[in-house]
Amino acid sequence: MTEPLQISELFYSIQGESTWAGMPCLFIRLAGCNLRCTYCDARYAWEEPAVAMTTADVLAWVRQYPGILIEITGGEPLHQAGVYPLMQALIEDDRRVLLETNGSLPLANVPDAVSIIMDIKCPDSGMAGRNLPENIDLLRKRSQKQCADEIKFVLSSVADFHWARDMVTREQLDQWVTVLFSPVRPLLTPQDLARLLLDHRLKVRLQLQLHTLLWPDQTRGV
Repeated sequence: MTEPLQISELFYSIQGESTWAGMPCLFIRLAGCNLRCTYCDARYAWEEPAVAMTTADVLAWVRQYPGILIEITGGEPLHQAGVYPLMQALIEDDRRVLLETNGSLPLANVPDAVSIIMDIKCPDSGMAGRNLPENIDLLRKRSQKQCADEIKFVLSSVADFHWARDMVTREQLDQWVTVLFSPVRPLLTPQDLARLLLDHRLKVRLQLQLHTLLWPDQTRGV
């Protein structure tokens, strides 16, 4: 029998990141994380007590919002084995599911019907040594099956930009997957990142966190 999920929070908001930004979205934030990024904006997911819920409990909450996009996030959602039956149950419930993951754990068991938004950690995160190269290979294979996955780089500095640019070029990421570059404000301003993207002519998307612009004084539930 699957152990209960450890839930940090459930909330209904506007999707603030990825190419799905702006869409109404249900967020299932699982507790716990195996990384400690310098810029983490959801520390409470691993610092504060979680609430135990079954997959059935989560489905009951989800069904209050028919047809709404769903994102499973964290923390690191793949840190909990119960995320896999949860994803499968949501798919069988005919829901569109996004999975936001930090890229440090294997993606092999994520269903093809789930859209993966995977971070590649840059040096200033302090976690670049935890990236799994085999996850890039897996996403490349998924792209051949028309899986709607995305790769995100969170950039804290110009040095991070050049590191990410080299990764995009070396792996030809922009040729087969949507690539997002997101600045950590105020360490790297959106204006400076926009200029770098224009100067280097990268085929990647500048991403700002829409929820932080809509609700600048709120740090959770958005």
